[in-house]
Amino acid sequence: MIKVYVKNVEGVWFAVAFEDGEIIKLAFSSDQKIATDTIRDSFAEKESFEVFTQPLQQFSALFAALKELYDGKTPEYSFILADTNLPVYSQKVLRAVSAIPIGYVTSYGAVAKAVGGGARAVGNVMASNMLPLIVPCHRVVKSDFGLGGYGAGGLGVKLELLKREQHGYNELKEINIDKGVLKVFPTETVVKKYC
Repeated sequence: MIKVYVKNVEGVWFAVAFEDGEIIKLAFSSDQKIATDTIRDSFAEKESFEVFTQPLQQFSALFAALKELYDGKTPEYSFILADTNLPVYSQKVLRAVSAIPIGYVTSYGAVAKAVGGGARAVGNVMASNMLPLIVPCHRVVKSDFGLGGYGAGGLGVKLELLKREQHGYNELKEINIDKGVLKVFPTETVVKKYC
């Protein structure tokens, strides 16, 4: 059975779905109903799940780490994710996106260049990302540094997350991904377009 734990951490509601000890889905919002319904609506009718609004004490570190990610910080926590059942290409894209450090962004096209495929294919994987924040799809933007899309709350949420992740970096970096190289740019490159 899938277990969904919902908790408010300093004004942010996090809903986390677990199966066999692995995180399968994550949602967040300033509204408990939205966070819970986002998770609930992602399940097929035949899937059985139970929602707990009083998470076990063992999950305290998980929720604290999620809040750190939300606040633009790097937590010292190892998330155990259920991603091995995903298509191989999706796994490659999600691994590449997970490698984007806080304070940096990249483009859909740059991810595609690093892992293969096209920018649209990368966008499709990002649109179905069930682990926002943990797999930071908000750090993937258009090639002109426009926001693109964000299914985990809309473009306003994406911009707010990026604002929190500004660290004053001013140089691009290159990250080795599988057999490719992923170019990442300071978050300020995007934020300054909108502020």
